Amino acid sequence: MKPGTKCIHAGAEPDPSTGAIMTPIYQTSTFVQEAPGKNKGFEYARSQNPTRFALEEALAVIENGKYGLAFSSGVAATDAVIKLLQPGDEVIAANDMYGGTYRLFTKIFEKFGIRFHYVNMQEAENIQPYINKNTKLIWTETPTNPLINIVDIAAVAAITKANNILLCVDNTFASPYLQNPLDLGADIVMHSATKYLGGHSDVIQGALVMNDQALRDQLYFIQKSCGAVPGPMDCFLVLRGIKTLHIRMQRHCENGEKIAHFLRNHPKVGHVYWCGFNDHPGYAVAKKQMRGFGGMISFTLKDDSVETAMKLLSSTKVFALAESLGGVESLINHPATMTHASIPREERIKNGLSDSLIRLSVGIEDAEDLIDDLKSAIG
Repeated sequence: MKPGTKCIHAGAEPDPSTGAIMTPIYQTSTFVQEAPGKNKGFEYARSQNPTRFALEEALAVIENGKYGLAFSSGVAATDAVIKLLQPGDEVIAANDMYGGTYRLFTKIFEKFGIRFHYVNMQEAENIQPYINKNTKLIWTETPTNPLINIVDIAAVAAITKANNILLCVDNTFASPYLQNPLDLGADIVMHSATKYLGGHSDVIQGALVMNDQALRDQLYFIQKSCGAVPGPMDCFLVLRGIKTLHIRMQRHCENGEKIAHFLRNHPKVGHVYWCGFNDHPGYAVAKKQMRGFGGMISFTLKDDSVETAMKLLSSTKVFALAESLGGVESLINHPATMTHASIPREERIKNGLSDSLIRLSVGIEDAEDLIDDLKSAIG
């Protein structure tokens, strides 16, 4: 099936008892058994739920994977991956990534004896010097949050395969419609399904997709044992969101391109971070591994004072000032004080994330209204 058809039909089977075309919300905590150990495949809703199973199948299909697992949040999905490791293991992570991932790594898992190295992965060979016998995982995301840097997944995968290291790719910014890391050699794909998969800013959820059954079984055991599972209503909402992923992403891409070019041509705008510009350092790789450039954009103003940025952030009418991204509505965000506040300022600055950087999640409204809104706010 083509991607659009996959989005609509993935995980969707008519309900056998009624013929309902939409997956029912199985709002139950437990399941009646005929005899001890004799059941219909479901025992307890933390371990198994039919609505969640349908979603997990859909996740696998749209990511061209064999197995999907749904979690209560993107951070919970990330947490499960790191729980594959043991004290003394080492992780090589991208130095430009979501602040919540950095917080989880530094504030939680470092206390348990796992060591993290933060590396600029825009050049895959930068990884090599950090690999040793304790290296068990490489964690990256592309495009990155919020600087829209591009990582060559196939190049990184070649390194991990040669060294028997797991590769996990956070695919949240691209979504499965624009990019499929498993096809490029990744072992695990992670999503904050809160974002583009849900698509309507009404659910918190995470997802993992993989091809290896042994890896799936390990992660399922963690999912079941640690209990960070989504409820059936949340699973239903993400299933519903996936059905329109392809048409939403097409509009996100169209609007993103228009907004990016508007900002680049604005006399008061400094630098615009968007991987669709042909002079973007990662443009060639993005064009190779993605089917579009998405609707995530960051920018600075020529007057790069924090005060000027704050004034702009509070002046938009269509763009809502809020955390998160990937919904149908456009959002504007200040990474230094919002999504990336947990990263120490010196680390942010070293990685290129200035105090005045502004991030946009371009929604699917009329592009002219979005441009007028930014034009008015920038002044």
